[in-house]
Amino acid sequence: MRRLGVLLLALAAVVPGAAEGGSRRSQLHLRLFASGLDSPVFAGAPRSEPGRLYVVEQRGVIRVFVNGQLRSTPFLDIHNMVRSGGEQGLLSVAFHPNYAKNHRFFVYFNDRSGDVRVYEFRSNGTVGLPGTAKPLLRVPHRQYDNHDGGQLQFGPDGRLYAGTGDGGSGGDPNNHAQNLGSHLGKLLRLNVNKRGAKWQIVDYGLRNPWRFSWDRVTHDLYIGDVGQDSWEEIDVRTPAQQRGLSNFGWRVWEGRSRYTRDQRPNRHGRLVFPIVTYSHDVGCSVTGGYVYRGSAVPAARGRYFYGDYCSGRIWSLRAVHGELRSKRLESLHLDGLSSFGEDSSGELYALSLEGRIYKLAS
Repeated sequence: MRRLGVLLLALAAVVPGAAEGGSRRSQLHLRLFASGLDSPVFAGAPRSEPGRLYVVEQRGVIRVFVNGQLRSTPFLDIHNMVRSGGEQGLLSVAFHPNYAKNHRFFVYFNDRSGDVRVYEFRSNGTVGLPGTAKPLLRVPHRQYDNHDGGQLQFGPDGRLYAGTGDGGSGGDPNNHAQNLGSHLGKLLRLNVNKRGAKWQIVDYGLRNPWRFSWDRVTHDLYIGDVGQDSWEEIDVRTPAQQRGLSNFGWRVWEGRSRYTRDQRPNRHGRLVFPIVTYSHDVGCSVTGGYVYRGSAVPAARGRYFYGDYCSGRIWSLRAVHGELRSKRLESLHLDGLSSFGEDSSGELYALSLEGRIYKLAS
């Protein structure tokens, strides 16, 4: 992920784009929702809390908006636990599916040593309680400070998923992503409701899955995996395909192109190629997003939105049973596109590292 700490050159703007794949652009725009935040990198909300949006700031703070108004008191402040800068920091939050009753939530961050950590906290229903911190995962990440992954999501199965990067540098010099003995370059899963449960490797061969998500309706899994020198990629797995181990190919493959010619991919599981790639002629760091399932923008419903941090371009695609049906470059642009986010009703947000949040609108 080449995204955090890069100089941003312009404010967010709506600019025209060109249609791709034979699909016409729809008339969408990004409406300013909030500004003045400190390097926002993720936004989300429990399904049980309409009107709220929780925003993760890279420095180690989670802010909360209620009916569009920012509360003065942070939901959680753990900046003293977090190494922030470059690609490191507090990177996402996930709320337990039963958060309304148990008040459990989970965060992904780099600790002061640089290691990747996942912690559980509890809230009192209004603010998080730092004293309830419980460590769940530690992945050593001290050799290099890039490719930290950063996403936590609860899957349709009620398990907690974490996406880790390959450990950094360039070209995965330690071959972490293809090594099933390493937790780097993986999609990991934990049953947080089972005492003593262990993290499991669900998928591997990932370079830096900065953002992944599930379609609320079809339960298809979408992964935006940041590329190396030439190609960015989006991967899609249907529920049936998710039952088996998948190898997304890195460092043997970058997108659909061979990266390491003298290495064969690990043969465990199924080798998977992306549904969409784009070259570094049009961007350099993919920001995965969500399938839009809100009601405010009917023209966007059922389309997966993703973008590029470097170029600010935003695309959407439609997949059916894991197969690409259409793809288009939207008439949207956002400099410093750090993340997309969803609220409880499935409305879509786009975050700029410059401190602004935008909401998708017709």
